Amino acid sequence: MSHIRAPKRRRYTVEQDLQNEMEAQGTVEEVSAVGTLSTSQSSQKSTSSSSDDGSITHEGEGPSTLLGQADIESLLRDTVDYKVADLVEFLLLKYQTKEPVTKAEMLTTVIRQYEDYFLVIFKKACECIELVFGINMKEEDPTGNSYVFYNTLDLTYDGIPSNDQGMPKTGLLVLVLSMIFMEGNCATEEKLWEMLNTTGVYAGREHVIYGEPRQFITRDLVEEEYLEYRQVPNSDPARYEFLWGPRARAETSKMKVLEFLAKVSGSIPTAFPSWYEDALRDEEERAKARVSTMDTTTVMASSSSSAASSSFSCPQ
Repeated sequence: MSHIRAPKRRRYTVEQDLQNEMEAQGTVEEVSAVGTLSTSQSSQKSTSSSSDDGSITHEGEGPSTLLGQADIESLLRDTVDYKVADLVEFLLLKYQTKEPVTKAEMLTTVIRQYEDYFLVIFKKACECIELVFGINMKEEDPTGNSYVFYNTLDLTYDGIPSNDQGMPKTGLLVLVLSMIFMEGNCATEEKLWEMLNTTGVYAGREHVIYGEPRQFITRDLVEEEYLEYRQVPNSDPARYEFLWGPRARAETSKMKVLEFLAKVSGSIPTAFPSWYEDALRDEEERAKARVSTMDTTTVMASSSSSAASSSFSCPQ
């Protein structure tokens, strides 16, 4: 795992999930990141003596060796955060190989002695690769011991050249498509960059994951037909705007984007009435288009069958 390092700039908030897990597992027994810290030490008997000021001290104990339960839990949270980042790095490497990943691999390579916290670490790592890199994971078998990768919104492009070992850029594509949808299916270039700036993505500035975003958005995604980049009608001086391209409309839908946005915000699609109505109309139009295509195909097949029968019929 030497040629890709997942960015550590984002901290993974695991306090609530970890607290729930800790309550289920009981008292934390060990935190290897800082050496062995056993809470059972606090229950062991120790010799005590009174100092001149009347305070009680214990043999072999001092401010630097005594850690309370809150300190140990804080250290464990930090350790889990690092494990999440390490697992993200490992999953990105596995994604590039296009091979499934097993729970056993994750446990032996990354999780190791923190097996009791696998679900917490795995959940947070999955959230990260979905939000940042646009990659999802799903169980390959009912046992839940093997997982396969697929791109968010069912997109088929990850922005990685075939001969490159860079990071997937699907996350930025998902972000741009979502912003266009939120802006009423058409976003001016100024508005798009204004929104992207709030996420730390700036035109002309190298991004740790996405590289130079302006070229990727205005050239690569346009050439791949995920975006349409056109001049705003009657604008002088010329201004430009973005729309979904034909490939985006073919591979995903407004409803899938809305479901993704709802998931990110911890809500449901109907919590956004105007976007939900727009997505519903899009679903209805897609359904009608499918029916029309099926009808056309049926008519053509029927006509071809009739013609074939006539050509093979015997003359009277």
